[in-house]
Amino acid sequence: MPDALTLDHLNTAPPDVLRPSLRACATSTAWADRLLAGRPYAGVDDAVAAAEKAVLELDGAEIDAVLAGHPRIGERPGTAHAEGAAFSRSEQSGVDTGADTTARLAAGNAAYEHRFGHVFLIRAAGRDAAEVLAELERRLRNDPATERAEAARQLAEITGLRLRQVLS
Repeated sequence: MPDALTLDHLNTAPPDVLRPSLRACATSTAWADRLLAGRPYAGVDDAVAAAEKAVLELDGAEIDAVLAGHPRIGERPGTAHAEGAAFSRSEQSGVDTGADTTARLAAGNAAYEHRFGHVFLIRAAGRDAAEVLAELERRLRNDPATERAEAARQLAEITGLRLRQVLS
């Protein structure tokens, strides 16, 4: 995970100094620029709310780019996901990686990617494998527009949690 920031540092440091830490929260430069444009923030909650809102304001191509920066659920991040790898490992630590779970997640991920064209994204922090699998199966029944909105909301939650950790 990136080095912790203080709220004061987030509010006052030059954008180029902050972008590496922010890109660990969400790989989008457009997202980071929106967050930085809203400075100063009165408190951590305000910064987190702005971060989540900035995710939801990303256009389709920007969302696709951020989704591409996330590893598949149940897989360990590799070099392609380096910016948020430490976060992903921590967030997915509660997801059982036993053989049966791994196989079910792999099959569900493949079906999801075939149907929607991007990785299945869920806020895994605080969820166990059964919850993640149930959500994957439920969301496979969504129509593309509904799923796109749900994936964006999950991305906003993940980004908010990550920024809160960076600012703690």
